[in-house]
Amino acid sequence: MSMTDEELQHWIERVSRESFGLPFRHKASFNSRLSTTGGRYFMKSHNIEINPHQLAAYGHEETEKIIKHELCHYHLHLAQKGYRHRDADFKTLLEQVGGSRFCQHLPGAKARKPLPYRYKLVCRRCATEYLRKRKVDPRRYRCGKCTGPLKLTPIGEA
Repeated sequence: MSMTDEELQHWIERVSRESFGLPFRHKASFNSRLSTTGGRYFMKSHNIEINPHQLAAYGHEETEKIIKHELCHYHLHLAQKGYRHRDADFKTLLEQVGGSRFCQHLPGAKARKPLPYRYKLVCRRCATEYLRKRKVDPRRYRCGKCTGPLKLTPIGEA
C-alpha cells in the first residue's frame, strides 16, 4: 500500500472538508522516521506528518482515524480552542468525527526496557534501603523514616 505525499495531501484535504467542514490549507507528508506515533501536528508551521508504516500495517481505515486525530489538533489550534489531548474541546471533537485516541502499535516496534536499579541508598541509622536507577548525591537527601544520613552504594558491590 504505497501512497505519495501528494495523494496524502489530497486525502487529508478531503477528510478535512467532509468531517470538519473546514479546509486544510497547509502541508501534509509522510515521515517514515516516526516510530512510536501514528502522526504529528506542528503548531508553528501547522503541517501534519503521518507514519506510513501505520498505513502499510493497518490500512486506510485506521490511518484515516489518525488523520482525523491530527486534524482535530489542527482545527482546534487555529480556532484558539483546547487542542491538547487533555482538553475537553479536543476529546469532544475527536469523538464527533470518529478519530482514534491512540494508534495501533506497529508489529516489530521496539518497546523500551525500563532501566535496572543500579544504586542503593542505605540509611546509616535504621538501615532502610532505597533503590535508584540513577546516581544521586546522598548528602542532599535524608531517610524518610528516621531522617538519618544516607550512604550510596552501587548494586552488585559490597
